[in-house]
Amino acid sequence: MAETIEKNVTRGGQFLVKETKCEDIFTPEDFSEEQVMMRDSVKEFVDKELWAHKDRFEKKDYAYTEASMRKAGELGLLGVAVPEEYGGLGMGFVSTMLVCDYISGATGSFSTAFGAHTGIGTMPITLYGTEEQKKKYVPKLASGEWFGSYCLTEPGAGSDANSGKTKAVLSEDGTHYLITGQKMWISNAGFCSVFIVFARIGDDKNITGFIVENDPSNGISMNEEEHKLGIRASSTRQVFFNDTKVPVENMLSERGNGFKIAMNALNVGRIKLAAACLDAQRRVTSGAVKYANERIQFNTPIASFGAIRSKLAEMATSAYAGESASYRAAKNIEDRIAAREAEGTSHQEAELKGVEEFAIECSILKVAVSEDVQNCADEGIQIFGGMGFSEDTPMESAWRDARIARIYEGTNEINRMLSVGMLIKKAMKGHVDLLGPAMKVQEELMGIPSFDTPDFSELFAEEKGIVANLKKVFLMVAGSAVQKYGADLDAHQQLLMAASDILIEIYVAESTILRTEKLAKKEGEAKVQEQIAMAKLYLYKAVDIVNQKGKEGIASFSEGDEQRMMLMGLKRFTKYTNLPNVVALRETIASKLVAENTYCF
Repeated sequence: MAETIEKNVTRGGQFLVKETKCEDIFTPEDFSEEQVMMRDSVKEFVDKELWAHKDRFEKKDYAYTEASMRKAGELGLLGVAVPEEYGGLGMGFVSTMLVCDYISGATGSFSTAFGAHTGIGTMPITLYGTEEQKKKYVPKLASGEWFGSYCLTEPGAGSDANSGKTKAVLSEDGTHYLITGQKMWISNAGFCSVFIVFARIGDDKNITGFIVENDPSNGISMNEEEHKLGIRASSTRQVFFNDTKVPVENMLSERGNGFKIAMNALNVGRIKLAAACLDAQRRVTSGAVKYANERIQFNTPIASFGAIRSKLAEMATSAYAGESASYRAAKNIEDRIAAREAEGTSHQEAELKGVEEFAIECSILKVAVSEDVQNCADEGIQIFGGMGFSEDTPMESAWRDARIARIYEGTNEINRMLSVGMLIKKAMKGHVDLLGPAMKVQEELMGIPSFDTPDFSELFAEEKGIVANLKKVFLMVAGSAVQKYGADLDAHQQLLMAASDILIEIYVAESTILRTEKLAKKEGEAKVQEQIAMAKLYLYKAVDIVNQKGKEGIASFSEGDEQRMMLMGLKRFTKYTNLPNVVALRETIASKLVAENTYCF
């Protein structure tokens, strides 16, 4: 079965060693008519129910967050990923990403409530629950009659999720477990009906998952709402369990399987979190463009100043790039799920394995897009100037809400190390051939470079050549690091972080170029000059980052002739034959934004 799937469907991490054609990736321009209708209905809900009442979220109106969630449930938006037999819409992975994207741009408070409920609140039951558990809980969660919450983090167990101290003790009559422990940073705790709780049975190596109904008379209590920097109307509390009785039939999956459930839930959560940062960038960019067109200084709109236009162009470019990479990965996951189902795998298993296959891309996207949305909001404040610092404009709340995205679903530091670590493990299992390409790079470094000038007459010919060379930088740095440190590479976190930044830039830059190439073939180059400019601008900045991080890595683990050879290789692999006119690229992008008075790509 696995062989059949491998022939037809891309594997996670293979983007690094296989050439991808633009025809083989999915882009937002490929949305079906049904997906466009779904997007538009979600935007209508957000504008009417969330954006129009943004001040209520900033004033910590938790009741309004709950009421908005109920309305989303009535519209079916809480059940997009839930199979139809359990009361959901049973939509594919791309459509669930689309809903998560466009429902999350107005306020991080609602976005967090939505993500916690649909993702880590409902999904573990959908994917790991027994038939009885799914029939009992999922329809209520899909409709918004009940809300879900997820209790993993503890005061002493954050990134090290499996170190939790919460205990589950089997009763003498064997009918139930008694759960005792403390959980913190629990989203939706204030209005949830059911918790997914992780606890340890005896001295088990791994934690176990349980479905626990929220009944205060059953030993469940909570602290007051946390006072947070952002996502102010997202209910976040500490939850205490004191001999809370949980029927044995409410164990989720098998004993000791909790860590696996938690990690797989986080894989899905990571790519959905990337999606949840996209519309926020579009809205911030649109708001900044509108303000820049209206704000007059020195008798002219500030949108005409190069310093402002540069910022607008960079903001739009990061949104476009993040979107390109996110939907590319989403469709790869959807195709992987479909291929497994075609081979006879159950939907549960197919979805689990489909997402797990692209865990590397999920971590890459989580890091890239969460950092881009923060930068975007920061520049939004700067364009607004003093008004950006005021609560009277939406920029300061966008900045505060963006900050949590780099922390939850695994910190960006953890995700950086995971992306490289998982890639190396895949290589060791033979799922991705890194060794062969890495050896070829070594041979190339030892050989005489070609001084022929390639034919760059086709659109993106040079850019695609540069992306191929950036992949060589990663193989050179990571390959040499693996050779030097072997199994101890995990201990060299700063080196892993540098390698990860190279990996991230390769994936996002390539995705942006391929999306734009596909669009240019469909629409004609003349009609997509701004998108071409964004793809080139993103790559230009990516090359700088790869150069910097490559140098950092090489300097940290090599010396003498080896170091000199690798630095020469780095110089060769990050070299442009024709440097782009960066100011002209930004001008092309900014002119379109200013003329349209909104993010328009």
